Amino acid sequence: MNKNNPHYFITGGAGFIGSNLADRLLAAGAHVTVYDNLSTGCAEFLAGAHRQSNFRFIAGDTLDEAALTKAMAGCDFVFHLAANADVRFGTQHPRRDLEQNTVATQNVLEAMRANNIRRIAFSSTGSVYGEAPVIPTPEDAAFPVQTSFYGASKLAGEGLIAAYCEGFGFQGYIFRFVSILGERYTHGHIFDFYQKLRDDPETLKVLGDGTQRKSYLYIQDCIDAMLTAIAKADAKVNIFNLGTEEYVSVNDSIAAIIGHLGLKPRLSYTGGDRGWIGDNPFIFLDIKKIRALGWQPKHAIREGIMKTLAWLQANQWVYEKRP
Repeated sequence: MNKNNPHYFITGGAGFIGSNLADRLLAAGAHVTVYDNLSTGCAEFLAGAHRQSNFRFIAGDTLDEAALTKAMAGCDFVFHLAANADVRFGTQHPRRDLEQNTVATQNVLEAMRANNIRRIAFSSTGSVYGEAPVIPTPEDAAFPVQTSFYGASKLAGEGLIAAYCEGFGFQGYIFRFVSILGERYTHGHIFDFYQKLRDDPETLKVLGDGTQRKSYLYIQDCIDAMLTAIAKADAKVNIFNLGTEEYVSVNDSIAAIIGHLGLKPRLSYTGGDRGWIGDNPFIFLDIKKIRALGWQPKHAIREGIMKTLAWLQANQWVYEKRP
């Protein structure tokens, strides 16, 4: 890898996390190739990147191994962020998680092997811990039964990466995220709540009973953590939880959102202590390992919620663009 002028390849680089990462890498002087089929990503998120001479965009699907291999030529490092992130409806189309998350990861690894690229960062998820018996949950926690097709498909991707590290001399960075918040956010509870309140400010339907507890991380803190890890961690397989040292309930999020909007809707709860099949009612990850590298989040969860909401208010066009 050319450390002075690296060339990064980002699958899913037109998405929320990928486009923010691309901007950060370009600002640091790196060359960046984004590979995205724009099925859920937004071309508009790459407007600034397109103005950079060290940026290249390739429209393509990670299920097309031949196209992926060709596109990856000349790159040094892969950020594999493309995935089906639709956790809630996984039981309605279980093959989608297998194909877009697991098979696609295999294709990325084979394209890397064909191009003699040996380093990969992978966006996994805290959902791989299922309903963890240990809270906050460390990276070496014993895995319980998987509770979502999304989590299971990501765990399979982790296993493939570890096997390629062992079998072909790869180096892997596996990031188990909590939910990420911030600018260009187009999927998740704040997006959905704001959309519902735009349509009907008098009533807000809530999946679950509102007591579900989740941790969240602001996008720029997330990128800081990933870049810290790839710069400082040097094991064959490096696994890091990425989150904050706090969590909030769904009701806490609602209170922040409606308080900011100046609304007092009637809350309509549906279901018990979880919103859907596979919804973990308590996600809180231990982040001591990434903090030991010198990283710490700069933004509290409430600040992340407010930044996300402000961006959605200023960019309501994303509601028309979302598939």
